[in-house]
Amino acid sequence: MKQLLRELQHTLELVYRIEPTSDVGDFILSPGQRAQFSIARAPREQLLLRQQADALEVGLFFAPGLLEPLARGLDERNLDEFLQVAEGVSHFLYVMVRARAERPFSALELELQAEVDKYLLALLIAWAADRRPPEGLRERLFQGVRFHDDLSSDERDRYRTANGAANEYAALLELRFVRPRALADLLAELRRFYRLGCAEKLDHIARQAA
Repeated sequence: MKQLLRELQHTLELVYRIEPTSDVGDFILSPGQRAQFSIARAPREQLLLRQQADALEVGLFFAPGLLEPLARGLDERNLDEFLQVAEGVSHFLYVMVRARAERPFSALELELQAEVDKYLLALLIAWAADRRPPEGLRERLFQGVRFHDDLSSDERDRYRTANGAANEYAALLELRFVRPRALADLLAELRRFYRLGCAEKLDHIARQAA
């Protein structure tokens, strides 16, 4: 299933016109390897970072069984698994791109971009198969979400902020680009957004919605 991860990474690199970086498939952690990191939570998908001297250690964990439902391709039955996997790949790529540019990033920035990337990947896969996006895609991603009980108040606030901002941004994308299927304009907008910092992303969404 590493091929699926590579395909998602390659899609994001093409969309955002990013110079190819390290292969996500080489950074997948087993349950035993994840246990070697100091972690407070153990969700089904998790990007783990550890600073060692001048090097940043990166690992991506997926729970056993999370990838298997995706072998048949994306459909309504495995959308939840797909979104978790897409989030992990998005996190990995964003960290690698920012680290290569020696550009700092915040946890909120990471989460916000992942929310946008999940929506984008599901949309593009549906379009590539000449299908409509999954029914109520934006609503399923961003509305009526439930947060894990073991999140700290800071984590909960961060996820809620990223979710709300991404929902607002996706609504704008739907109105301006998705419904008219203006793919070239959609990609141009998303490439600009990807290169903004966290405060700039939030400001961009607020100004576009005004």
